[in-house]
Amino acid sequence: MRQLLLLRHAKSAWGEPNVADHDRPLSGRGRSAADRVAASFRRLRLSPELVLVSSARRTQETLAALEPFTDSPLIDTLESLYLAPAERMLDLLHTTPETVRSVLLIGHNPGMHNLALLLVGAAPMARGSTDALRLAQGYPTCALSEFAIAGPWWNLDAGGGQLVRFVAPADLPPGEKPEEAA
Repeated sequence: MRQLLLLRHAKSAWGEPNVADHDRPLSGRGRSAADRVAASFRRLRLSPELVLVSSARRTQETLAALEPFTDSPLIDTLESLYLAPAERMLDLLHTTPETVRSVLLIGHNPGMHNLALLLVGAAPMARGSTDALRLAQGYPTCALSEFAIAGPWWNLDAGGGQLVRFVAPADLPPGEKPEEAA
């Protein structure tokens, strides 16, 4: 069984009108949310082998909040993930070596939300899975979805992921620092 972690970048700052979208940093609220998600990563013992991350500053800063990881994953910063649609993200996952058991993809909406919905497929929505229903309602900044993937990466397609959990920063304890997580 493979693991796919989809993480939307934390909330970015919009305060400087002359800063290009690609170069926007995280806001204070975004840094706080990223710290809470990092604590959740540690508590859940999530440790990807490969990290695919957009080249945008806000995704890089979100990744930095998660570090250090328990293990030392290969980190691949990709310009092609910047504002990528779900289809491009899926194409990148198809090229993942079969020896890789766990992938963390850090990107942007609407592509991240669309990819998660594609992987869940219609069945969990029809059964009324709480996490799947929450996922269907939106993909907030710094939200994390975890999928179990039964088949090979190259064959991943619609309905090919079993949603294990969907966590939004609002679900996590406020004020917790990453080093405080057990």
